Amino acid sequence: QVQLVESGGGLVEPGGSLRLSCEASGFIFSNYRMSWYRQAPGKERELVASITSSGGSTNYAESVKGRFTISRDNAKNTVYLQMNSLKSEDTAIYYCNVRQSAKNYWGQGTQVTVSS
Repeated sequence: QVQLVESGGGLVEPGGSLRLSCEASGFIFSNYRMSWYRQAPGKERELVASITSSGGSTNYAESVKGRFTISRDNAKNTVYLQMNSLKSEDTAIYYCNVRQSAKNYWGQGTQVTVSS
């Protein structure tokens, strides 16, 4: 079965950096686009970034462009989200996502808190 396990969240000061990882199993990782979403308290879950199966193309939410970078290592079945210049408004639970046959699969999420 599909499993997505996120790690790397934590507490960081504004302007700091974090790198999130999502290790995938249960499917052929290199065949699928992977995405990161986030959900802040009281808000809807939103797409942060996604990357094609080969890693050749990425897209980002406007709010994170120039600060976040999504990447993947198909040999390790892992997708990453490098987050730089973090702001308080980046505080949220971050989720890894894969969509297969019109069904969304999610990890358990990892908390990112940006605060001084």
